[in-house]
Amino acid sequence: MTRTAVPTAAVVVSAVLALLAVLAGCSTGQRVDVGQGREDGIVAAIAGEPDQLDPHKTTAYFSFEVLENVFDTLVEPDEDLQMQPALAESWEVSPDQLTWTFHLRPGVTFHDGTPLTADDVVFSYRRIIDEQLANVDKFSAVTAVEAPDPDTVVIRVDRPVPNMLTNLGGFKGMAIVSRRNVESGEIATHPIGTGPFSFVDQRSGDSITLAANPDYWDGAPGVGEVVFRFISEPSTAISALQAGEIDWTDSVAPQRVSQLSEDESVTLAVTPSNDYWYLALNEAREPWNDVRVRQAIAYAIDRDAIVQATSYDTAAENQLAIPEGNPWYVPYDRYTEGGLAKARELLQEAGAAPTTMDMLVTNDYPETVTAAQIVADNLAPLGITVNIRTVDFATWLDEQNNGNFDMLMMGWLGNIDPDDFYYALHHTDGTSNAQKFSDPEVDRLLEAGRVETDHDARFDDYRRAATLIADGVSYIYLYNPSVIQAWNPELSGYEARRDRAVRFRHTSVRRDDN
Repeated sequence: MTRTAVPTAAVVVSAVLALLAVLAGCSTGQRVDVGQGREDGIVAAIAGEPDQLDPHKTTAYFSFEVLENVFDTLVEPDEDLQMQPALAESWEVSPDQLTWTFHLRPGVTFHDGTPLTADDVVFSYRRIIDEQLANVDKFSAVTAVEAPDPDTVVIRVDRPVPNMLTNLGGFKGMAIVSRRNVESGEIATHPIGTGPFSFVDQRSGDSITLAANPDYWDGAPGVGEVVFRFISEPSTAISALQAGEIDWTDSVAPQRVSQLSEDESVTLAVTPSNDYWYLALNEAREPWNDVRVRQAIAYAIDRDAIVQATSYDTAAENQLAIPEGNPWYVPYDRYTEGGLAKARELLQEAGAAPTTMDMLVTNDYPETVTAAQIVADNLAPLGITVNIRTVDFATWLDEQNNGNFDMLMMGWLGNIDPDDFYYALHHTDGTSNAQKFSDPEVDRLLEAGRVETDHDARFDDYRRAATLIADGVSYIYLYNPSVIQAWNPELSGYEARRDRAVRFRHTSVRRDDN
């Protein structure tokens, strides 16, 4: 989804039974034991299990919910998504904008006690670059990463990078990692970071436990442990929260928002986000390689029905990625009028008459299941039978990366800069361009936006690129969701963030029964 990818019809039966078995052992009103029974710990329910815990390789939101608390970046976004010091306490950029110098915060150590030095930063960034990992596009302008001394990192670029700070700290995919942890091969299953919590263990299919880092540079966390439980069924998660069996969850069904807002046993947050959900057609396959066919599908999709069914009016329909209210928002409504009549006209013009469509969705994200069923109804009048293929998220990622789909639905989370919304996904050489979209003018504009330091000129580059992306149906954008989270009123210091970063570093808990 991040860029972080968010991942049908039914939840996997065995997973549900396992979860019910776990919850059955906790009578209503009785608190789940946290780790070794620590009273100052909390239980957080997330909707799926991380695919792995290597921040440089995963693109899964479930992974980043955990990793946000384990790793740090050089800089990081505050609650207003403005970049602030983190592992780097200060920095300067040269007058020609080609040299960035970062000064590391003194006294920081990894969870195994190893001191953080500039060499760790160089290793982390070179790993992403040399191994061409998930976020290598963030370094497209970088010519060198150097450590002139243990406390200083110098990054040299071949052109101005107006969003350098966002690239380096916008999300934990750019984490500073331990060389020893990587070279031992343990980072994917036992990550070692510098963050507010250290990894303790993982119980496959059940939970991940983190312990507070008492030496954290931003102060010791207010809770001793965080246990992330995997509860995919929202009703199960909410019932557990109301019963006092968990303390926090983002597995909240939108249709429960109205009811929960009046429930004094929970604190509910509904926060506008920079996220978006979309459909993508595989342009490496016929007839989806014809823009007129893709446009026909875009005209036929009933966004209003999808928004209502998936979000119950907690989301905003949008035909581009960036939401209204964001300073980079661009209005666009090409696919508002025309509907099935326009779709039939475009199919006839293209000489195309598709009869089937393989639609890839994942049982880890119920939104995709619900939307797929509406898409099937929308396309039936065009003579297209949508075969909804439901898989777990790990399989979904493999199928997407291998191009084994006609259409898929997914979301992208945690976006901040306009480059985050567009380059990796719609540039011909983008690392997340699974749909195989290619437009030379879009490439030129996205490349220009990456180096333009004048705000107005940069806005125009992205306005034009976004319009061409939608015209060419690289994605069929659907809506911008809200961040919906709920927690125990005994928690304090936690804030729901627009970028969906789940941070427990400043959270504390007061047990009324203590």
